[in-house]
Amino acid sequence: MRPRFATSSAVAMIVALGVSACTPHVRPAPGAVIRRALPGTSLPAGHRLTVCTWELTDQDMLTRGEGAVRSASPDSARLDFFLSGGLGSGSALLIGEELQVAPGAERIAGLLIPTATMLWAVTGRAAPPPLTDTTARVDGDTLRVDIGKPLTWRFTFTRDSLRRVEHVSGTRVIEWVTRYADGRVRYRNESRRRQLDIVVTKVERTRLDATVWTLQ
Repeated sequence: MRPRFATSSAVAMIVALGVSACTPHVRPAPGAVIRRALPGTSLPAGHRLTVCTWELTDQDMLTRGEGAVRSASPDSARLDFFLSGGLGSGSALLIGEELQVAPGAERIAGLLIPTATMLWAVTGRAAPPPLTDTTARVDGDTLRVDIGKPLTWRFTFTRDSLRRVEHVSGTRVIEWVTRYADGRVRYRNESRRRQLDIVVTKVERTRLDATVWTLQ
Protein backbone atom coordinates (compact mmCIF):
# COMPACT_ATOMS: atom_id res chain seq x y z
CA MET A 1 0.00 0.00 0.00
CA ARG A 2 1.34 3.37 -0.95
CA PRO A 3 1.88 5.88 1.86
CA ARG A 4 -0.67 8.70 1.91
CA PHE A 5 0.70 12.22 1.91
CA ALA A 6 -1.19 15.25 3.18
CA THR A 7 -2.04 17.87 0.58
CA SER A 8 -0.74 21.41 0.96
CA SER A 9 -4.19 22.57 2.04
CA ALA A 10 -4.34 19.86 4.69
CA VAL A 11 -0.91 20.80 5.97
CA ALA A 12 -1.98 24.44 6.14
CA MET A 13 -5.06 23.42 8.10
CA ILE A 14 -2.97 21.38 10.55
CA VAL A 15 -0.56 24.29 11.07
CA ALA A 16 -3.45 26.72 11.54
CA LEU A 17 -5.09 24.43 14.08
CA GLY A 18 -1.80 24.07 15.93
CA VAL A 19 -1.32 27.83 16.13
CA SER A 20 -4.95 28.29 17.13
CA ALA A 21 -4.58 25.76 19.93
CA CYS A 22 -1.61 27.68 21.35
CA THR A 23 -3.32 31.07 21.20
CA PRO A 24 -4.62 32.09 24.64
CA HIS A 25 -8.34 32.43 25.18
CA VAL A 26 -9.78 35.66 26.52
CA ARG A 27 -11.36 35.10 29.93
CA PRO A 28 -14.35 36.94 31.39
CA ALA A 29 -13.13 39.94 33.35
CA PRO A 30 -13.66 39.60 37.12
CA GLY A 31 -15.05 42.33 39.35
CA ALA A 32 -18.06 44.59 39.56
CA VAL A 33 -19.30 46.58 36.57
CA ILE A 34 -18.89 50.34 37.07
CA ARG A 35 -19.48 53.48 35.03
CA ARG A 36 -15.97 54.63 34.26
CA ALA A 37 -14.12 56.04 31.27
CA LEU A 38 -10.56 55.06 30.43
CA PRO A 39 -8.11 56.65 32.89
CA GLY A 40 -6.18 59.59 31.51
CA THR A 41 -2.86 58.29 30.21
CA SER A 42 -1.57 61.16 28.09
CA LEU A 43 2.16 61.50 27.68
CA PRO A 44 3.82 63.52 30.46
CA ALA A 45 3.87 67.27 29.90
CA GLY A 46 6.80 68.61 27.92
CA HIS A 47 9.36 66.63 25.94
CA ARG A 48 11.09 63.39 26.96
CA LEU A 49 13.75 61.05 25.64
CA THR A 50 13.40 57.35 26.41
CA VAL A 51 16.32 55.04 25.62
CA CYS A 52 15.90 51.27 25.49
CA THR A 53 17.29 47.96 24.32
CA TRP A 54 15.13 45.49 22.44
CA GLU A 55 15.12 41.84 21.42
CA LEU A 56 12.89 40.44 18.69
CA THR A 57 12.01 36.76 18.36
CA ASP A 58 10.27 36.03 15.07
CA GLN A 59 9.66 32.28 14.87
CA ASP A 60 13.26 30.98 14.45
CA MET A 61 14.95 34.38 14.09
CA LEU A 62 16.48 36.37 16.96
CA THR A 63 17.42 40.04 16.48
CA ARG A 64 18.66 42.61 18.99
CA GLY A 65 19.27 46.31 19.01
CA GLU A 66 18.77 49.65 20.69
CA GLY A 67 16.10 52.28 20.37
CA ALA A 68 15.11 55.80 21.34
CA VAL A 69 11.70 57.42 21.67
CA ARG A 70 11.39 61.19 21.70
CA SER A 71 7.92 62.18 22.83
CA ALA A 72 5.91 65.37 23.12
CA SER A 73 2.69 65.73 25.08
CA PRO A 74 -0.07 64.95 24.48
CA ASP A 75 0.20 62.47 21.59
CA SER A 76 3.35 62.71 19.47
CA ALA A 77 6.37 60.41 19.40
CA ARG A 78 9.35 59.69 17.17
CA LEU A 79 10.88 56.23 17.25
CA ASP A 80 14.43 55.48 16.13
CA PHE A 81 15.67 51.88 16.17
CA PHE A 82 19.11 50.44 15.47
CA LEU A 83 20.11 46.83 14.82
CA SER A 84 23.14 45.49 16.67
CA GLY A 85 26.38 45.51 14.74
CA GLY A 86 25.34 48.44 12.56
CA LEU A 87 23.27 46.16 10.32
CA GLY A 88 20.45 48.62 9.86
CA SER A 89 18.29 51.33 11.34
CA GLY A 90 14.98 53.04 10.84
CA SER A 91 12.63 55.70 12.12
CA ALA A 92 8.91 56.23 12.48
CA LEU A 93 6.53 58.96 13.60
CA LEU A 94 3.46 58.32 15.69
CA ILE A 95 1.16 61.33 15.89
CA GLY A 96 -2.28 60.64 17.26
CA GLU A 97 -3.43 57.47 15.51
CA GLU A 98 -1.30 58.06 12.40
CA LEU A 99 1.86 55.98 11.99
CA GLN A 100 4.43 57.00 9.35
CA VAL A 101 7.60 54.99 8.59
CA ALA A 102 10.75 56.49 7.09
CA PRO A 103 11.44 55.54 3.45
CA GLY A 104 13.64 52.47 3.18
CA ALA A 105 12.86 51.28 6.71
CA GLU A 106 9.63 49.45 5.89
CA ARG A 107 11.08 45.94 6.24
CA ILE A 108 12.66 46.56 9.63
CA ALA A 109 9.64 48.50 10.82
CA GLY A 110 7.35 45.68 9.67
CA LEU A 111 9.08 43.37 12.14
CA LEU A 112 9.36 45.79 15.05
CA ILE A 113 6.38 48.11 14.84
CA PRO A 114 2.86 46.83 15.52
CA THR A 115 -0.31 48.88 15.15
CA ALA A 116 -0.61 52.43 16.51
CA THR A 117 -2.79 51.20 19.40
CA MET A 118 -0.14 48.67 20.43
CA LEU A 119 2.70 51.16 19.99
CA TRP A 120 0.99 53.64 22.26
CA ALA A 121 0.45 50.83 24.77
CA VAL A 122 4.22 50.27 24.82
CA THR A 123 4.67 53.90 25.94
CA GLY A 124 1.92 53.59 28.56
CA ARG A 125 -0.70 55.59 26.69
CA ALA A 126 -4.14 54.06 26.20
CA ALA A 127 -5.29 54.89 22.67
CA PRO A 128 -8.08 52.50 21.64
CA PRO A 129 -9.67 52.62 18.20
CA PRO A 130 -13.03 54.44 18.04
CA LEU A 131 -15.40 51.61 19.02
CA THR A 132 -18.64 51.63 20.98
CA ASP A 133 -19.91 49.24 23.67
CA THR A 134 -17.47 49.81 26.54
CA THR A 135 -17.74 47.88 29.81
CA ALA A 136 -15.53 48.63 32.83
CA ARG A 137 -15.03 46.28 35.78
CA VAL A 138 -13.07 46.97 38.95
CA ASP A 139 -11.41 44.22 41.00
CA GLY A 140 -9.44 45.64 43.92
CA ASP A 141 -6.86 48.06 42.46
CA THR A 142 -7.30 46.61 38.96
CA LEU A 143 -9.55 48.16 36.33
CA ARG A 144 -10.36 46.26 33.14
CA VAL A 145 -12.10 48.01 30.27
CA ASP A 146 -13.58 45.85 27.50
CA ILE A 147 -14.23 47.63 24.19
CA GLY A 148 -16.35 46.42 21.31
CA LYS A 149 -19.22 44.01 20.87
CA PRO A 150 -18.12 41.34 20.32
CA LEU A 151 -15.09 42.08 22.50
CA THR A 152 -12.20 43.47 20.43
CA TRP A 153 -9.90 45.21 22.94
CA ARG A 154 -9.25 44.87 26.66
CA PHE A 155 -7.27 47.52 28.56
CA THR A 156 -6.06 46.65 32.06
CA PHE A 157 -4.96 49.33 34.53
CA THR A 158 -3.43 49.13 37.99
CA ARG A 159 -4.15 52.28 40.00
CA ASP A 160 -4.75 54.17 36.70
CA SER A 161 -1.44 53.04 35.16
CA LEU A 162 -1.76 51.04 31.94
CA ARG A 163 -0.43 47.52 32.48
CA ARG A 164 -1.79 45.38 29.64
CA VAL A 165 -3.59 45.70 26.30
CA GLU A 166 -5.12 42.67 24.56
CA HIS A 167 -6.40 42.54 20.98
CA VAL A 168 -9.14 39.93 20.73
CA SER A 169 -10.65 38.06 17.80
CA GLY A 170 -13.53 35.76 18.61
CA THR A 171 -12.56 34.12 21.90
CA ARG A 172 -8.81 34.35 21.42
CA VAL A 173 -6.16 36.93 22.23
CA ILE A 174 -4.28 37.46 18.95
CA GLU A 175 -1.77 40.05 20.21
CA TRP A 176 -0.97 41.78 23.49
CA VAL A 177 1.30 44.23 25.29
CA THR A 178 2.28 43.93 28.95
CA ARG A 179 4.10 46.71 30.82
CA TYR A 180 5.94 45.51 33.92
CA ALA A 181 6.65 47.53 37.04
CA ASP A 182 10.43 47.24 36.56
CA GLY A 183 10.36 49.04 33.19
CA ARG A 184 10.24 45.99 30.94
CA VAL A 185 7.68 45.83 28.14
CA ARG A 186 6.65 42.79 26.10
CA TYR A 187 4.67 42.75 22.86
CA ARG A 188 3.55 39.42 21.43
CA ASN A 189 1.72 38.58 18.23
CA GLU A 190 0.30 35.11 18.82
CA SER A 191 -0.71 34.36 15.24
CA ARG A 192 2.73 35.24 13.83
CA ARG A 193 4.65 33.82 16.81
CA ARG A 194 6.49 37.11 17.07
CA GLN A 195 7.68 38.58 20.37
CA LEU A 196 9.36 41.91 21.11
CA ASP A 197 10.95 42.51 24.51
CA ILE A 198 11.94 46.05 25.48
CA VAL A 199 13.98 47.19 28.47
CA VAL A 200 13.96 50.91 29.25
CA THR A 201 17.43 52.05 30.31
CA LYS A 202 16.97 55.83 30.61
CA VAL A 203 14.22 58.45 30.67
CA GLU A 204 15.05 62.14 30.75
CA ARG A 205 13.57 65.51 29.94
CA THR A 206 14.81 67.05 26.72
CA ARG A 207 14.08 69.76 24.18
CA LEU A 208 12.84 68.86 20.72
CA ASP A 209 12.99 71.06 17.65
CA ALA A 210 10.80 70.89 14.55
CA THR A 211 13.24 68.67 12.63
CA VAL A 212 12.34 65.74 14.87
CA TRP A 213 8.95 65.48 13.18
CA THR A 214 10.37 65.10 9.67
CA LEU A 215 11.40 61.73 8.26
CA GLN A 216 14.05 61.50 5.57
